[in-house]
Amino acid sequence: MIRVLVAEDQSAVRAGLVLILRSAPDIGVVGEAADGEQAVALARELRPDVVLMDVQMPRLDGVSATRQVVAEGLADVLVLTTFDLDEYVFGALRAGASGFLLKNAEAKDLLEAVRTVARGEGIVAPAVTRRLIAEFAAKPVRGSTADPAVLDSLTRREREVLSCLGEGLSNAAVAKRLDMAEATVKTHVSRLLGKLGLRSRVQAAVLAQEWGI
Repeated sequence: MIRVLVAEDQSAVRAGLVLILRSAPDIGVVGEAADGEQAVALARELRPDVVLMDVQMPRLDGVSATRQVVAEGLADVLVLTTFDLDEYVFGALRAGASGFLLKNAEAKDLLEAVRTVARGEGIVAPAVTRRLIAEFAAKPVRGSTADPAVLDSLTRREREVLSCLGEGLSNAAVAKRLDMAEATVKTHVSRLLGKLGLRSRVQAAVLAQEWGI
């Protein structure tokens, strides 16, 4: 069972999200938050697998809440937003969110996004993946200690995996391209994120673009 915390300030929208999530047999909603501060507090208390986080909330915005949740290792964060390429999205991804999804996404896409993030893979709304990476890559990744010299610490396989991440490929797609087990891909992703000082595969994708890998 994937344990999800829903953080959304509009009660009607929040109720709709909860209804969709509870329709899936493998997903359970363990808590609901109406603002960013409550989201962080409940994440600390409940330790969900995934926090479904709205970016625009009172008291503490979703970007700041995401930063705290990720920094404390409380859960993976899937950001919900109305707009596909606004500063809130960039801020949330820089803060370490595992990805984002548009609020107008179909119910099946929302459920699959939650499952994908719970598996440890990043998710970005398919329609804007490449635009997002291009826009994101044009700006410096704050909080990253990585510089091109650190590439020397990566193994050949890790560099190949990083290149695939730069194309926005999933673990399954990377495994197929590089002819390796999906579990092995996950191990390589975790190791290269650690070496590069990054919090998410989306940030790794951006660096791959920046460095032309």
